[in-house]
Amino acid sequence: MFFLDKAWLIPLIPALSFVVILLFGKRMPRHGSEVGVVAVGASFALSCGAAVRWIMRVQDAKGGSALGALGRSIGHLGAQGGGEAAVLPVLHHVTWFQNGGVRLTAGIQIDGLAVVMMFVVTLISLLVHVYSLEYMRGDVRFTYFYAALSLFTASMLLLVVADNTLQLLVGWELVGVCSFMLIGHWWEEKPNSDAALKAFLTTRTGDIGLLTGVIMTFFIVQRATGVGSFNIIELNSAASSSKVGHTLILWCAAALMLAIVGKSGQFPLHTWLPDAMAGPTPVSALIHAATMVVAGVYLGARVYPVFFHGFSIGDGGINPMAAIGGITVLVGAALAFVQDDIKKVLAYSTISQLGYMVMALGVGAWTAAVFHLFTHAFFKADLFLGAGSVSHSGSHHSFDMKTDMGGLKKYMPQTYKTFVIGTLALAGIFPLAGFWSKDEILANAGHNDYKLFLVVGLIGAFMTAAYMTRCVYLTFHGEYRGAHGPHAIPHVDEAEHDPIDTMASVEHDAEVHAPHESNRLITTPLWVLSFFAVFAGFLNFPHFSKFEKWFDPHFPPAFAEIPTIAHPAAFNVFLAIGSVGLALSGIAIAWAYYEGLLPQGLSSRNALLGAGRRFLVNKLYLDYLYENVIVAGIKGPIAAGVYWVNQNIIDNVLNYAGKGTQAVGRFTYNIIDQKGVDGLVNGIGTITGDSGAEVRRLQTGRLQFYALMLVAAVVIFAGSLWIFT
Repeated sequence: MFFLDKAWLIPLIPALSFVVILLFGKRMPRHGSEVGVVAVGASFALSCGAAVRWIMRVQDAKGGSALGALGRSIGHLGAQGGGEAAVLPVLHHVTWFQNGGVRLTAGIQIDGLAVVMMFVVTLISLLVHVYSLEYMRGDVRFTYFYAALSLFTASMLLLVVADNTLQLLVGWELVGVCSFMLIGHWWEEKPNSDAALKAFLTTRTGDIGLLTGVIMTFFIVQRATGVGSFNIIELNSAASSSKVGHTLILWCAAALMLAIVGKSGQFPLHTWLPDAMAGPTPVSALIHAATMVVAGVYLGARVYPVFFHGFSIGDGGINPMAAIGGITVLVGAALAFVQDDIKKVLAYSTISQLGYMVMALGVGAWTAAVFHLFTHAFFKADLFLGAGSVSHSGSHHSFDMKTDMGGLKKYMPQTYKTFVIGTLALAGIFPLAGFWSKDEILANAGHNDYKLFLVVGLIGAFMTAAYMTRCVYLTFHGEYRGAHGPHAIPHVDEAEHDPIDTMASVEHDAEVHAPHESNRLITTPLWVLSFFAVFAGFLNFPHFSKFEKWFDPHFPPAFAEIPTIAHPAAFNVFLAIGSVGLALSGIAIAWAYYEGLLPQGLSSRNALLGAGRRFLVNKLYLDYLYENVIVAGIKGPIAAGVYWVNQNIIDNVLNYAGKGTQAVGRFTYNIIDQKGVDGLVNGIGTITGDSGAEVRRLQTGRLQFYALMLVAAVVIFAGSLWIFT
């Protein structure tokens, strides 16, 4: 139980790392990066220990050891023995306020879902920390970068282990702040600072829903138990009971859904995510694979009974969660086709894959959604870090596939191989990880009477394979179009030349640098992620299916007995063959197009296709709507109103305050200071001077006079004593 009991250390260690790097990082030999790597490495080790210990608890509860269960499953020798006892989460919390009908707590909840997320977050973060040692080498804010990475990791882990929605809200907002810091890391360039602001403000729009929903979770628990609380276990039980009206749960689900739409880049609030590519590539990998965007999906999975009962997910048909996820699958995939920036292709791919996860929750496939989150983290981080490797060593810090890449396969063989592995996993090609998780979503959509979303998923699989083939071809195949292309120009390494050098000296020292493979600090994380992209899917291999057995969360019994939850769809061979066939078709068609085997330039000759392409290139005109219509339409009146308030209210308040201060100052000077304080001091001085003059008359200097005065004083004193006694 050590690792489960000490799980609170997992978010605490990177939080302490943030403080240490911020205060002392610049004085350290490696500028604080060593602290960040060691800290997240320790959290990863604890997460692995927690995962192993949790699996052992599950196996003990359900009978037999983990290894024995593995052998029986693979060998088909029989079912597990023992009972199906419930595996309760490990809870550590304190009550910091309780008064009548209100109870507020703080603590951690470790169950299957938390264990999976801790493993994913710490592993991806550790690899990003190592990768960044090379990628960010020499950066002007290197120490700040590692401090922010540590805080980012700690914030996500705090969100993951939270046992109540109020604490989850704190982690959620900290993740948003860290993403703002890291997306705008190179804030000197206006597009970068604009992207950070766009991400921050767009996700804040969704966070209005989170704040509202969190408040409603308190009243849901209060309606069911009589004591208001933000506790997640109590919330899920209350949402699954008959004591709370459907209307309250529906509105709570709608508010929390808005939070998911904002944070996880769902249509129509997905527009911030591609612009977030302005940040360093390691940050992009961390945001897209393990932190920022998956926080929304995690929220949906953590309080799933609220969505299930609020949206009546078990009834089939269409509900808001499935509809938004399904639309996002297609929108993200369509927009990825027209991107020339390799990171933006991957960004829209993430939007599409997040749509799969949200759609899976919407069709009642909880395990499939979380499993796809798990597998997607590995191959998407692999792809983003691969794109960073291409930019860092192959295209002179450019991400443009059309103008600065091509033919990199022969220069960067390791990056190429790992990128292809990630691409095939993303496309859902058998037997890589993405095949198993995506197939499970499709199977459950069909099984749970959501046939429309099964079709959406299949179309999305075809589109994913096609646009990723385009990405691979433009980046790694054909002729190199960068500095060694037909129009090669000398490349000057700016770090080696003073900006005040003369043009002649620059031309003398300039040389053309051929693309080359990245060093081991970059390629090693790529191979680790590729390993998981290949093998992680086997955790839910048919007749093994350990992911759903080991990592189920602790949902209330009434919810866990719902047919679609208790009995997810079995592996469907025919559906699997169909989905892989569609993916292979997408690969073949895209490859044939770029090899010149299919007609080129159809969009330029066909008006309808041309209009469709322009519609996609302009990102469905949503950015235009938000920035040029909505924001531009309200910023003028708002600015005018703020200016009027400033001129007529704030300025007048300050002006009158200044005049009042002047009057008080004059009164203080003329009356209190001059006539009061100075008059008193002068009066005391006058009295003292007059008294001194009288005393001086007695100071004659004659001893006889002094003796006479002494005798007179003694006589008077003696007479006074005789008279009064």
